[in-house]
Amino acid sequence: MKRRKFDKAAVPGNVARGVDDRFQVATPLRRLLNKVFPDHWSFLLGEIALFSFVILLLTGVFLTFFYEPAMTEVVYNGSYAPLRGTPMSAAYASSLDISFDVRGGLIMRQMHHWSALLFMAAIVVHMLRVFFTGAFRKPRETNWIIGSLLFWVGFLAGFTGYSLPDDGLSGTGLRIASAIMLSIPVIGSWVTSSIFGGEFPGTIIISRFYIAHVLLVPGLLLALIGAHLGLVFKQKHTQWPGPGRTNGNVVGERMFPRYAIKQGGFFMVVFGVIALMGGLFQINPIWLFGPYEAWVVSAASQPDWYVMFLDGSTRLMPAWEINIPIGDGYVIPPLFWPTVVLPGILVGLSTLYPFLEARRLKDTRSHNLLQRPRDVPARTGLGAMAVTFFIVLTLSGANDVIADKFQISLNAMTWAGRIGLLVLPPLAYYVTYRICLGLQQHDREVLAHGVETGIIRRLPDGRFEEVHQPLAAADGHGDGHGALPYAGWVVPKKMNRLGALGPAIRGFFYPIEKPAEAPVSPGHPPVEPRPEREEIGSGESRR
Repeated sequence: MKRRKFDKAAVPGNVARGVDDRFQVATPLRRLLNKVFPDHWSFLLGEIALFSFVILLLTGVFLTFFYEPAMTEVVYNGSYAPLRGTPMSAAYASSLDISFDVRGGLIMRQMHHWSALLFMAAIVVHMLRVFFTGAFRKPRETNWIIGSLLFWVGFLAGFTGYSLPDDGLSGTGLRIASAIMLSIPVIGSWVTSSIFGGEFPGTIIISRFYIAHVLLVPGLLLALIGAHLGLVFKQKHTQWPGPGRTNGNVVGERMFPRYAIKQGGFFMVVFGVIALMGGLFQINPIWLFGPYEAWVVSAASQPDWYVMFLDGSTRLMPAWEINIPIGDGYVIPPLFWPTVVLPGILVGLSTLYPFLEARRLKDTRSHNLLQRPRDVPARTGLGAMAVTFFIVLTLSGANDVIADKFQISLNAMTWAGRIGLLVLPPLAYYVTYRICLGLQQHDREVLAHGVETGIIRRLPDGRFEEVHQPLAAADGHGDGHGALPYAGWVVPKKMNRLGALGPAIRGFFYPIEKPAEAPVSPGHPPVEPRPEREEIGSGESRR
């Protein structure tokens, strides 16, 4: 019997056909792989957040193998000599072991922390891009809300992870969180005792935060990220205006193979950058802070950057108490307003903004084309106002460090923060609004008169004027060019090859080609070589 020849080239097709016969995945996979993504650098900000989250999961799994979430008191006998023999919690001792005795533990712990910071930063910058370009408009309001929730859930993930080492710094953060919960009227004491299992700090808070940090919060983040990506695939991707781009199409690259390959490479770049940061830049050296003691609080205890605005709002809040004469009297402490009310307002405004803007503009259409920030000065001004508000609060969160390093009175720093919080955001709105109008005016001038060439021409009547390179073809009269409508995209501001400058010369140290002669603008006489000039002195001329 003749043996059948094995065809290697047919293996992938046969395997794919067999899988599709059993699971019918060809149609949905074809739609997924043919999904078109626009190619612009600003769309990579969301990918940075996604890739940072993947690295968070990978490094977090490694750390769970060695971390002990318990507040049982032990005596440290590890490699870090200054703390050897010191009583501490098992959580802090295991964190020291990860840093000094587990091979690769320190770099993994630092990569975990750096990727968390990068994850939150990428979310914030990505949301700013979405806000300033109007990508949150219908039909993407749900994805905007998911993005807002991702920031606050990431905030919770960062806080619970920050508390796990049970060092002096994280214990101070837990103490502040306990005070914030206690400031909530009516239910504050119940919330605190429920979470801490009694009085602060109790013995179960670390184990509860551990479950929240490695199970509940990551699960919630995965669900939100999955919903976010699902909506991105379901809805049409936004894109910048441009040639061939309309509200009903997407111009870019298909998911497979080029876009997938590029994203794989970009993931390795993000991974490499975080690995370098984890290996080269020290972060959160818990061995310097020592074990947490409730009566020991040092100066310059700062949270991570995305929490500092709440720290700053607390420092700037005046000591205003509200006394409610009910029964024996009830007091709402000043801590309640900057740490509970302010975040509530920020969450409400950020999630409802797409609906508020649509209602104000009476805009019920679907938008797939992005807007340049200059074209919507009111929204851009509001964004600048919000960023300024955040920066003032963040700087105020470190006002003690600034006062110490620059020899400034801490009271002066506090009052500067209070005044700045009232003055700078409206000022940022006004300046941004005027800048947007100025940029709009400049675009209109270029569209109407052409690109400035820097060439001055003298007219027969003796006047001088600058030659402009027109952006459109000459009109029927031959003395000008037709008016160009603004297309919502970049207006050329520099001369191209039709201008007076020649093309760029190839080569690095020496040109490898002869430079082309500089052409001139249409309608302009050829440029003659410059004649030798005579310098006119007093009474005589000389060359």
